[in-house]
Amino acid sequence: MENILLLTLFFVYSFLLGFLLHKYLIGRSKTYNLQKANTTGERWEQQSKPIFGGITFYSLFVFSIINYLFLFGGDFFLSATSIALVLIVTISFFMGLADDLLNASPLFKFGMQLAVALILIYFGIYIDLFVDSTLNYLLTIFWVVGIMNSINMLDNMDAVTTSSGLIILLFIGVLIGWNTPENMWYYLTILVGTYASMGSFLIFNWNPSKMYMGDNGSQFLGAVLAAFSILFIWNQPVTSQLHASLFRLVVLLVAFAMPLTDTATVSINRLLRGKSPFVGGKDHTTHYLSYAGLSDRKVAIVYIVGSVISVSLAFVLTRYFPQASLTTLLLFLLWPVAVFSSLYSLTKIIKPTK
Repeated sequence: MENILLLTLFFVYSFLLGFLLHKYLIGRSKTYNLQKANTTGERWEQQSKPIFGGITFYSLFVFSIINYLFLFGGDFFLSATSIALVLIVTISFFMGLADDLLNASPLFKFGMQLAVALILIYFGIYIDLFVDSTLNYLLTIFWVVGIMNSINMLDNMDAVTTSSGLIILLFIGVLIGWNTPENMWYYLTILVGTYASMGSFLIFNWNPSKMYMGDNGSQFLGAVLAAFSILFIWNQPVTSQLHASLFRLVVLLVAFAMPLTDTATVSINRLLRGKSPFVGGKDHTTHYLSYAGLSDRKVAIVYIVGSVISVSLAFVLTRYFPQASLTTLLLFLLWPVAVFSSLYSLTKIIKPTK
């Protein structure tokens, strides 16, 4: 109980610190001039707003580690897992910041994302789904690179990525509290600091936004989601041995239904047109919801509601159907299928407008 009170207090003053830091940086944006270097790319909104969001994310991440040392003794700080998390988050943040300020090449970004995946594997954080370790490593690389790009691509409209990512991280926090893994308080301290930074950022990122998270924020968030999802969704303990691997996969697909649908939809449509999936454009599912007549705020609400349903179903599956049969797993799988089918169909029915 004492630890829960400490984390609650930590969230309150971290949220306040994040709010003040966001507000300060917005006020000094002209002095620092931290704006998107690539202003010629095809974007949904103008790119003159400051891109400070990720700076606060990373600052409060470091602040979380410092608080962990003071609040809980910090015995876990020098472990392999802790070092890996610090390394991958730092690399991802600075890689995104370099892209924002210098317009880095796609090859550079891919190289850094690959490095993040390899660091996780080196320190023993990888998806344990197959008997063959090589297959596990390849799947881990695919997931890490994929989810980092997915979150980066989803960051195309006010409040969508922030709210969706925050909701998924809240679900992961529930899994940690429920399963009580070793060094639980370290993971929860990191997550609570992330909740505080993202929650305070959402105040300024809600439409009409005053600031963006930038690639420095989306790559930070992608790295955190990738690592924590491996630790607590892909590799979560399950009681059913008959469909253990499928169980974890279904939980993950259900929880990540919204961002994965957007990435899959954009990638498929662009490849069909002979274009690269990684070049910006106004062809995301969020954009088509706007073409259908929804305001930017309502689009964000659609993603919030969809994300809440996703993590709620993932929690129900994890909590109440730990020994789910194949039929039950397929029933839960209907949700991500329905999300993809509806949003992808929208891109074929609705015509883009200026």
